[in-house]
Amino acid sequence: MKIFDVIITPDMIIKGVKAISLVEEPAIDSDFLALKSEEMIQLAEVDKDQRILLGAVLIPDKPILRRRNEETFYIRFSKETIQKAQEYFFSNGFQNSTTIEHNGEDVQGNTVVESWIKEDEDKDKSNLYNLNAPVGSWLIKMKINNQDVWDDYVKTGKVKGFSIEGFFKPVEMTSMSNEMTGEDKVEQIRKILFDE
Repeated sequence: MKIFDVIITPDMIIKGVKAISLVEEPAIDSDFLALKSEEMIQLAEVDKDQRILLGAVLIPDKPILRRRNEETFYIRFSKETIQKAQEYFFSNGFQNSTTIEHNGEDVQGNTVVESWIKEDEDKDKSNLYNLNAPVGSWLIKMKINNQDVWDDYVKTGKVKGFSIEGFFKPVEMTSMSNEMTGEDKVEQIRKILFDE
């Protein structure tokens, strides 16, 4: 089966993540945690429910099964692409852009309030919440202020994780050996993109 690394290139007019969707079945197989005030560290108990979701948005090198028309294939994101995607997400001001199940309708009242790339296996905030995310993963906290989303989707368990909506360029990796280093793969991608 074909595998595509998805990348962001400087020549792309629209690039990176434009929204985060709340979904029942996240493609990265990583559910979020719905945090309550008693689970939060050093937060005053203002309300019984803080309405914070915490979880991974993207996990590096994880094959994600995709289907388009009759074709089935995998895509994956490198650590470098994940880093760029996070940067473009915030530099374009998309932290308030959320959808439900990729329905295309922007849901008002939700915002990403915290975001980070996991840099160290042992010294990372994700360990406080027992999130088993590898180094290079993009993690977020999202505040759900939309009462309908909280009541109808989060509390009922209709949504369990995050999924991205965005613009990336696919580069087929079937010609590359699985034993290539990350640097070798980046160099191979450069050659494909710029016909070097």
